[in-house]
Amino acid sequence: MRPFVALLLLLIISCGVKQTRYAINSGDYNEAIAIAINNLRTNKDKKGKQDYIYMLEEAFQKAKERDLNQINFLLKQNSPRNFEQIYNLYAQLEQRQQDVQPLLPLKIIDQNRFAKFKFDDYSDKLIKSRSDLVQYLYDNANALLMTTNKLNYREAFETLTYLKRLEPDYKNTNDLIDQAFHKGADFVRIDTINNTVMLIPLNLQRDLMTFSTKGIDEKWTVYHSSMLSNISYDYNIVVDFRAIKISPDLLREREFAVKKEVIEKRKKRDRRGQIVNDSLGNPIYEEIVKNLSATIFETTQSKTVEIVAKIDYLDLKTNQVLESFPLQSQFVFQNIFARYNGDINAVDSEYQPLFNKRAVPFPTNEEMVFDTGEDLKAKVKSIITSNKITRQ
Repeated sequence: MRPFVALLLLLIISCGVKQTRYAINSGDYNEAIAIAINNLRTNKDKKGKQDYIYMLEEAFQKAKERDLNQINFLLKQNSPRNFEQIYNLYAQLEQRQQDVQPLLPLKIIDQNRFAKFKFDDYSDKLIKSRSDLVQYLYDNANALLMTTNKLNYREAFETLTYLKRLEPDYKNTNDLIDQAFHKGADFVRIDTINNTVMLIPLNLQRDLMTFSTKGIDEKWTVYHSSMLSNISYDYNIVVDFRAIKISPDLLREREFAVKKEVIEKRKKRDRRGQIVNDSLGNPIYEEIVKNLSATIFETTQSKTVEIVAKIDYLDLKTNQVLESFPLQSQFVFQNIFARYNGDINAVDSEYQPLFNKRAVPFPTNEEMVFDTGEDLKAKVKSIITSNKITRQ
């Protein structure tokens, strides 16, 4: 092994040993155990791993003693509120034994003995403490569901969800979870109102006034764009369409001239048309200034639709407006094409693609309103997701 690599490994081991010792001295026995176990998973019989074995033995015993003392203290208090902590401590004791078991035996070389880890059977106590905890959680959740407070229902939901992880098929837990969610959620109805004076086809009005709630639901806030009779709604979001403004089909033409001065190099010729050479026989070049010009006939087709709306957040329990947001969306159709007379080289290259374009049919009013409405509905979703209804 190269000296540098060996030194690097020694520094890593030394650092790990110091971390483990520091964790023990700080009372963070679980951290010390985790570091030691991680270092003993490979080459556990190497002499360089002896410090980890010593410290694992020490930390295991101290952690076990502290957990058992804490359990005894909690049991003496005889309070149902301690059931979760008692269960977690027994689970921790059991898990710690399972983590150490695969490493055994661990030999302490200089004492010619194996590290001592006294394992106990916690299965009965685990079952009992979990049973006590599950019953406590169930009773507590039911008590919360008997109140008239949505925040209590949400707490009941979290409690029952935790209970289900401990005991998946316990009594009617699944039904209670559904009940807690339904009681704890805020249901929001999204309505649209057409207060514009514009007459639009029924199918277009239906598209414009229909919103998808996909992607805006939160854990405790459910949005409905269609009212359900079996739901008692808490809030109402009203999208009020105030105006739809559509411009006529506009056609604007303009004519303008462009000029460009171009310098070209060409071989110099004498009066007889012969190429003039220098003393070495190479042709002599001269610069010729050319003035290019063209007349451009440009046509612009344009049409604009603007939809103006307002969003109101209403509390249906108090009939108060909580917030209002102005809303506006615009869609512009534009097509520009052109033709020219003269020298095309007088025209900038960026402009020249317009010569390949032609007039196109103007979109209908319905098409314009539909496209604008899709953009507006996207803005409505953005406002809703940025201004969530939160219950304090």
